[in-house]
Amino acid sequence: MRIRVFETAAALARALARDVAASVAANPSIVLGLPAGRTPVRLYAELVRLCRLGRVDFSRVTTFNLDEFVGIPSGDPRSYHAFMRRHLVDHVNLRSSRVHVLDGTAPDAVRECARYERAIERGGGIDLQLLGLGVNGHVGFNEPGPAMIARTHCARLSRATRRANTGLFGSRPSAVPREALSVGMATILHASRIVLMATGARKAACVRRMVEGPVTPRLPASFLQLHPNTEVWLDRASASRLSTGP
Repeated sequence: MRIRVFETAAALARALARDVAASVAANPSIVLGLPAGRTPVRLYAELVRLCRLGRVDFSRVTTFNLDEFVGIPSGDPRSYHAFMRRHLVDHVNLRSSRVHVLDGTAPDAVRECARYERAIERGGGIDLQLLGLGVNGHVGFNEPGPAMIARTHCARLSRATRRANTGLFGSRPSAVPREALSVGMATILHASRIVLMATGARKAACVRRMVEGPVTPRLPASFLQLHPNTEVWLDRASASRLSTGP
């Protein structure tokens, strides 16, 4: 893993937005894997700013989101469909036909997950996969457990993950869905390049385990150690417990 440490989360977001813009310029038809959640919000704001300045053109870019809550319609403001529209899609020149998000209301979750895998394959695979990091080490909704499900699947959400998502559900943990559809770790690891973002002191212990600990399904993000082109972008707070120091 290649580690980059920035003074602040804002500095990280600015630098990563420039990196993404450069990647799009080098490959206008790039396929991006995108996360939802609090961590990428600053990044998306920076990408919107660069697009408005004419410094990045998303017209030929294809995107695949990592996950979606089960039972939440795409038009519901609590969905990750709506999250992406609020923070990115509605503010840049992405074509709607090139924006892909799992359908959490699909009547057959297994078929929906298989459909999504086929769509990624038809798109040529993920060129650049962006990731956040959950406090319990999850990426996407790949939760800690005794084993991993390799491909896109329906995941049972942990209590910690549901608590982390209460902001979308009126600060009521009981209102957060108990299941979500998520791209699997094997699919993530097939991306050509992976950049994981982590910010804040609350993530520091998990960052250390991810980078310096063993590869284990008890910490799904640790599987990123197996990828030949993984970068971990941190602010100083999240890097504070690494043995080499921030």
